[in-house]
Amino acid sequence: LARAAGRALVALAADRPRCPRRARLSAKQDDEIARNAALRTSPTLPAIERYTGVLYDALDVRSLTRAQRARAAGRLAVGSALFGVVRAGDRVPAYRLSAGSALPGLPTLRSLWKPALTDVLTAADELVVDLRSGAYAELAPVADAVTVQVLSERPDGTRAVVSHFNKAHKGRLARLLATTTAEPDSVVRLRALLRRNGLHVEHDSADGRQGTRLTLVVPADAVTR
Repeated sequence: LARAAGRALVALAADRPRCPRRARLSAKQDDEIARNAALRTSPTLPAIERYTGVLYDALDVRSLTRAQRARAAGRLAVGSALFGVVRAGDRVPAYRLSAGSALPGLPTLRSLWKPALTDVLTAADELVVDLRSGAYAELAPVADAVTVQVLSERPDGTRAVVSHFNKAHKGRLARLLATTTAEPDSVVRLRALLRRNGLHVEHDSADGRQGTRLTLVVPADAVTR
């Protein structure tokens, strides 16, 4: 499937009139289109280094020790519109493709990846903490995964959903889970680990295969840090 998606992405990059709209790129992102066109010959990097953004800035992989990086390689996986899911150490070329993009000759990316990956990911015999954003989680849902929402709490006790800095807090959480020497195998132990590390976490729901949601509560003044 990844090969088919890759071929379609290269073909789309060659179709300059339609590419920006279908790949959800602006007219000023010609450099991204050029990267997609060179997908087959692009140098590769480990996924944990290739992907960028607010979450990855907070994960700060370059500051990890060798031991921490080894643990992260065995624990972290990244949702990808092009590859479905990749491990932290899998080598990935430079490209730009969002979960909502449309590739020529293929169904929606959700229709492409969901049948192939959902059962595989759900069958994982370990605790899965799913920090993906909604569009990427829909590519391959994990029914019994632990999901996390981030809320800010004001001094008067009122709370609000964290939007812009949501990924930064999830990146810090991913760093903790990727590098800790502990290996929590249940929601109870996961929550205890997070609390030991100074995080205010509340257990919202648990419904068998429907998974569990945790709420990470951060002070309102921490949202902009």
